[in-house]
Amino acid sequence: MTTAALASLKTFLQADARRLGFASAGVADASGNVLAGDRLAEFVASGRHGTMGWMPQTLDRRRSPRDLWPEVRSIVVLSMNYGPDEDPLDILDHPDRGAISVYARHRDYHDVIKGRLKELAGRLVARAREAGLGDHDAKVFVDTAPIMEKPLGELAGLGWQGKHTNLLSRDFGSWLFLGSIFTTLDLQADESGRDRCGSCRACLTACPTDAFPAPYQLDARRCISYLTIETKAVIPREFRAAMGNRIYGCDDCLAVCPWNKFAQDASEAKLIAREDLKAPRLADLLGLDDAGFRALFSGSPIKRIGRDKFVSNCLIAAGNSARAELLPAARGLLADDAPLVRAMAVWAICRLDPGEALRLRAAALDKEADETVRSEWHALDESQD
Repeated sequence: MTTAALASLKTFLQADARRLGFASAGVADASGNVLAGDRLAEFVASGRHGTMGWMPQTLDRRRSPRDLWPEVRSIVVLSMNYGPDEDPLDILDHPDRGAISVYARHRDYHDVIKGRLKELAGRLVARAREAGLGDHDAKVFVDTAPIMEKPLGELAGLGWQGKHTNLLSRDFGSWLFLGSIFTTLDLQADESGRDRCGSCRACLTACPTDAFPAPYQLDARRCISYLTIETKAVIPREFRAAMGNRIYGCDDCLAVCPWNKFAQDASEAKLIAREDLKAPRLADLLGLDDAGFRALFSGSPIKRIGRDKFVSNCLIAAGNSARAELLPAARGLLADDAPLVRAMAVWAICRLDPGEALRLRAAALDKEADETVRSEWHALDESQD
C-alpha cells in the first residue's frame, strides 16, 4: 500500500508541476552529492569565489542537504524554461546598445517560481495525507539557501552539469531556472543525468575572459557575470575591453552550446523578454538617476545591484563602443556622487577620446579625493605609452 501510494504521489507531482508551468521535475535522494561538495571546497580554497564571502561561510552546510534540514528524505528538483526567442549573441554586434543576460530581461525568476513551488509543496503534502501516508512537511528554495541546485538537478535526472558548470538538458539546452522542494516524504529517486558534453569545448573557447581554467571548472573572478553583478569592487582593467557591451551578466558560454538546437522559447509570460530590455540604448542608460533606475527595473533582478554599479557597467560598455556621441554623457558623470561611477567615467573618456581625457585630468585631480578615481586618471599615462 505505501509503495503504491508513493508511486501515485510521484505521478501526481509530475502532472501538477507541468500544470504550474515547470518544464521538468525529478527526485533526488537527500544524501546529496559528496563529490560536488568536495569540488566546491576546492573552488573556495583556490580563491575562485572572489568577493562572494557567503560561499566560504556556508561551505559546510552546502555539502549535504541534511546539514541544512536533518529531517529531509527526498528532494524534488524542478526546472522552468526561459529560452530566448532570438540569438542572445546578436546584441554584441551593436556596441551602442547594452547586452543584458537573457534571464534578467523581465521579472525576477525568484518571484515567479517561489509561489508556484509553495503551491506544489502544499498540494503534495495534502495529497500524501489523503493517501494515508501521514503528516509530512516540505520546504521550498529558489537559489536563496546554501543548496547546490545544479548537482541536485543532475542527481534528479533533469540533465547534467556541463563543462561550463551550468545544468544542461537534452530538451531545453542551457536555459533553465531551478527550484527545489525538500520533503520528509520518502519518494523514489530518479536516475541521475548522464554527461553528454563529449569532446565539445564550445563553451570554454567562447568565454571572452577565459574564465574556465579547465572543463567543469570556473574562476568566478574572471567571469563577466560575476564582474557585472556580484562584485562591488572596481572591475579590473584587464577585463574591461573583453566585456564589450555586456552590462549585466553574460550568456556566451550558454548560447554557443550545441544542445540549444533542442531549446524551446519560454512559455511563461513573466519570463519572456521585455522589448525595452532586449537592446536598450547606452545613451539612455547612462542618464539614469536612482529614481529612474528603480522605475525601469522594478521587479527585475537587475534592481538588486543598484544604480551606481549598473551605470558603472554601462560606462565600460560606452568606453568599448567607439561611439563619440556617448562622450557628453560620460563627461557629465565625472561629477557623479558615486566614486565607482566617476572612476568608470574616467575610463570611458580615456577610451573614447584620450586627448580630451588629458585636457580634463589636471582640473579633475585638483577636486578628486577618492583614490580609486584618482588611480584611473593616473592610468591614462600608461595607456599613452
